[in-house]
This record gives sequence, C-alpha cells and structure tokens, in this order.
Amino acid sequence: MSKGTIQDVTLFSDALQEDMQLLIYLPTNYSPLYKYTVLIASDGKDYFQLGRISRVTDELLENKEIENIIIVGIPYKSVEDRNKKYHPSGEQHDAYLRFLAHELVPYLDKEYPTYQIGMGRALIGDSLAATVSLLAAVKYPNIFGKVILHSPMVNTDVLSKVENIRTPHSLSVYHIIGTGEDKVKLSNGKIENFLKPNRDLNSLMQEKGFLVFYDEFIGDHTWKHWQPDIKRSIKMNFSL
Repeated sequence: MSKGTIQDVTLFSDALQEDMQLLIYLPTNYSPLYKYTVLIASDGKDYFQLGRISRVTDELLENKEIENIIIVGIPYKSVEDRNKKYHPSGEQHDAYLRFLAHELVPYLDKEYPTYQIGMGRALIGDSLAATVSLLAAVKYPNIFGKVILHSPMVNTDVLSKVENIRTPHSLSVYHIIGTGEDKVKLSNGKIENFLKPNRDLNSLMQEKGFLVFYDEFIGDHTWKHWQPDIKRSIKMNFSL
C-alpha cells in the first residue's frame, strides 16, 4: 500500500503568542490540481501514533472509499499546555479557538488547494481534544462544518454553549462514548462520570436539530477503543 507523507510545519500564532507545531498528512497522490477536504486533529500526535489515522486514511484512499483529504495534527506540548488550551475554563482556551479559526484555517487555505467552505473542514479529537473541537465548531459554524468526537469531556459550560448555537443544522456531529466511561480517571487523579454528560449532550443535540451520528461502545476511556473506530469515523464523514 502506498503511503502519504507527513510534513512537520511550524506556524507562529499571534493569538497564542507562540510557535505551534503542525503535522500535515498529504495523501500519496497529492497534487495542487485537486481539491482537498481538511481534517484538523487536536491531540494531533496521538491521532497519528495511537490512532494510526494516516495508515487508515492511506487504505481508504487506495480503495477509493473516501474523498481527497488532508489531515492536520496539532500536538500538545505537555499535559499542562493541553489543559490550558483545550479545557473550556483553561486560560488559553479562547485564544486556541481563535488560532484554529482565524490563523490555522487561513494558512491552510493559502498553502493547500482546499474547498474553503465549512463543509470542507472537519475537526476531530478525543477526551479534552474532542471538547475543544466541539466548542470550536459551535463557535465558528461557518468555518467548520463537521466534528468527530471520541469521548469528549462534557460539563455544564459545554452544554450551555451547545444550547446557545443559532445554526445547529449547519453542523454534522459524529459522537461516540464508552459504556465503561462512568468512572474516568483524570490527569489530576480525580474520578469522573463521562457517560451521563455525553448522553445529555446527545439528547440536547438531537433536540436542537444537529445532524448527529451517536454510538456507545463497550469499553473505557482509552485509545484501545478509539483506534478501531477511526476507520468508521473517517468513512462516515468523508465517503465518496
């Protein structure tokens, strides 16, 4: 199977006042003559290494099961850095959302042959990275048309932001959670129930009229369960 390439790019962010590393996957047949859908992954290194997302994409492209796609992974620098940017109450959270919408997207549109429309851009994340992906899509629904959520952290803040979206029908959401996620151990050692708030989030999104695919898997809050789901999530969101 032919493999795509992964470029390592550094982009300075004005919003965050720091250099941001980008891992940019270009498919094996990449050419500026084609147009590409863009998938942006927070927890970017994890999606490439633990999720094996480039290998899955290579295979789906080779079998002509999905459209042309570029994947942009944004790695976090440390657990502390991840919390600051991804958590709704993190001190850099709003700046990270601005970086995604107003700096990263224009950069990608300039450097690569993208569709330059909301439905041509998707966000993906797991746990807190799913949370920040959802909140970016809710805040900028004209910029991001699709979001893929692997077991997001959902709290009242997240629910109220989803509740207040004016154009729910413009957003397509792919959302999974594990039945064993009623006791998730956080990086600070605390135990939290992720399952109930995710069910609440799904009910709210159905009620608001989001285009939603929702599924519960048997398992806990780990890549052991998210990795096998990568293929389905990519196929369902980017099939030809």
